[in-house]
Parts: sequence; C-alpha cells; structure tokens
Amino acid sequence: MSGTIKKLVAERGFGFITAEDGNVYFFHRSGSIDFDRLDTGNKVSFTTEPSAKGPRATNVRAEV
Repeated sequence: MSGTIKKLVAERGFGFITAEDGNVYFFHRSGSIDFDRLDTGNKVSFTTEPSAKGPRATNVRAEV
C-alpha cells in the first residue's frame, strides 16, 4: 500500500499516514524501517496489521 505522511511526531516516535485509499493509519517507530529519514509530506509504502485501536501501518519505508 502507498500513502503520504500526514503528521510525524518524531520526538514521541509515531505518526500518521494518509493512504491512497483515503484511510489514515497510525504507525510507530518500531514498525518503520526508515523512521529517522521520514518527514511530513514524504511518500511511503507500507503494510497494515490489526491492532486494538484499528488497523495500523507496519513496514513503513520511504519511497524512492
């Protein structure tokens, strides 16, 4: 799946991605391959997995 970083809270280690399907997904530093290279507005690819608060993004990586 692809999307754009909507908001990144780097000091707390999480952010939100607006996916091409229009949904917004939470992601955490632990589920990101490139967390230290990410910034708001970056294009990313990711997978999703279920969580207690709804689907979340994992394997988040910056698109080249």
